Amino acid sequence: QVQLVESGGGLVQPGGSLRLSCAASGLSLDSVAIGWFRQAPGEDREGISCISRSDGTTYYPDSVKGRFTISRDNAKNTVYLQMNSLKPEDTAVYYCATERGWDCHSVHFPQDYWGQGTQVTVSS
Repeated sequence: QVQLVESGGGLVQPGGSLRLSCAASGLSLDSVAIGWFRQAPGEDREGISCISRSDGTTYYPDSVKGRFTISRDNAKNTVYLQMNSLKPEDTAVYYCATERGWDCHSVHFPQDYWGQGTQVTVSS
C-alpha cells in the first residue's frame, strides 16, 4: 500500500522560510515524478513544483520560481520543498502527489497517490 505523508507546515511571518517533507512508503520515489500542489480556500488546486523521475529536472510556475526548491533524497525516500521569501498569498494546504507513469509535463494532476496535506499559513 502506497502512502505519502507531508510534514513541516506551520505559521510563518512574511519573508520567512519553511521546509516541507513528503515521506513515502510502498513506492520508491526515484521511480516516479513527484509534484507539490497547494490549495487555498476558495481556490483551485495549483501545481507548484515537480521533480522528474529520469534525471531529477525540476519545474516551477512563475508564482514560486526563485523562491521554492524541490529536491529528493532517495536514501530517505523523501521529497522536500524548501520555501523561502514566503508571502501571505502562499497560504494554503500543501500536498505531494504522484502516479506511476505520470510526469511533470502531464496536463492532468496525478490521480493515484496523494498525501493528507500540511497547512502553511503566512501571516504577521
